[in-house]
Amino acid sequence: MIRVLVAEDDIKLNKLVRTVLQQNGYDANMALNGQSALEMFKEEHYDLIVSDIMMPIMDGYALAENVRALNANVPIMFMTAVDDFDAKKKGFLLGIDDYMVKPIDTNELLLRVGALLRRSQIVSERKIVIGNTSLIYDSLTAITPEGEIELPQKEFYILYKLLSFAGKIFTRSQLMEEFWGADSDTAERTVDVHITRIREKFKNSSDFEIVTIRGLGYKAVKKQK
Repeated sequence: MIRVLVAEDDIKLNKLVRTVLQQNGYDANMALNGQSALEMFKEEHYDLIVSDIMMPIMDGYALAENVRALNANVPIMFMTAVDDFDAKKKGFLLGIDDYMVKPIDTNELLLRVGALLRRSQIVSERKIVIGNTSLIYDSLTAITPEGEIELPQKEFYILYKLLSFAGKIFTRSQLMEEFWGADSDTAERTVDVHITRIREKFKNSSDFEIVTIRGLGYKAVKKQK
C-alpha cells in the first residue's frame, strides 16, 4: 500500500485529508507540525508528503529542505492558504513538486496525488532488491533463485519493512502499531509468530536473515558474500 504523510496543524483538515486518502486506497498518517513529520519520515518509509507551510515548531519550508537533504525523489506537495508567487517560488526552489491552495477540493487533491505518484514511478516500481532476492510490493511476492514465494499480506509487509531499513531494530510494539493498529487487542506474541513463518520461508536465503534482538525486537541483516 502506498504511504502518505500528511503534515498539517489544523486537526480537522488533517483528518479530512487522511480520510479521503484512506478511502481511496492509500495508507495516510498524521503529523501536526514539521518537526514531527520529519521524525516520522526518518523512521518510516513514505511515498509522498502533503504539507502545510505555516505550522508550529517547524514550518513546511524547513520540512521540505530537510526531507530533500535525506531523499531527493520522494514527492512533496504543499497544501496551504499562502497564495502568492514568492511563497510558491520559495517552495519550488526548495524542491517541492506541487502546490495546492486552500480551501482544497478533495477530488483535485486525489488527482494531484495520483499524478505525483505516477511521475515518480512509485506505483509501477514498488520493489526492493537484496542480492538475488526481489520483493514485489504490489503482488506481495518474493522472487528468489529457488522460485517465487507469495506471502500473506502481513508477513510480506513486515518483511518489506525490515528489509527497507536493513540493520535497523524494530520493536515488537512498533511492528504491532504499524501493521495491526495502536488500538488492536492482538498480543505482541503475534509478531513473533509472523517472524517465525517468514524465517521458515526464507531459511535457505543467502541474501538476508531476520535477527532477534533480545528484549527489543527484530532487524534484517544482509548476509556478506
